Amino acid sequence: MPEVIGSEGSVLSEGNPNVVDWALFEKNRAELGPGFIRIISYFREDGAKSLGQIEQAMRDQNTTALVLPAHTIKGEARQLGAEPLAVIAELIEQTARLCIETRRFPDELIPNVVELRKLFSETVEQFDKATNPLLTRGPNGPTGFGRKANNQSFGRI
Repeated sequence: MPEVIGSEGSVLSEGNPNVVDWALFEKNRAELGPGFIRIISYFREDGAKSLGQIEQAMRDQNTTALVLPAHTIKGEARQLGAEPLAVIAELIEQTARLCIETRRFPDELIPNVVELRKLFSETVEQFDKATNPLLTRGPNGPTGFGRKANNQSFGRI
């Protein structure tokens, strides 16, 4: 998969573990309080819709239709600390704007649109893990009350 050079010169590639800036995420979470979960759900819905519009614009070879949904994803991702997602959306937006001026279709964005889908899914998954208590439990399920104790040999000689 091709690498994408971010606006700060960082390289974003497949398997990047830093999908979310957790400090910014938690800062916004604290500031927004209970409404934060609603913002995350809007991000999920708006992002999926914008992503679908970007993919449709690529299939239709409609350069103009790439700009607004890429701009939307960029802004929402930056507000929530999803900088890698925002960087790719910004690349798509800026390239589409340039291609509108030069009257050509940006075929070179196909790998970036694929990466945008992947990063969006990873970002939503990370947000879900951070905000859904059911997803933060260990792989063995709940512990404590109702579970058989594993210390049966304790006190035996």
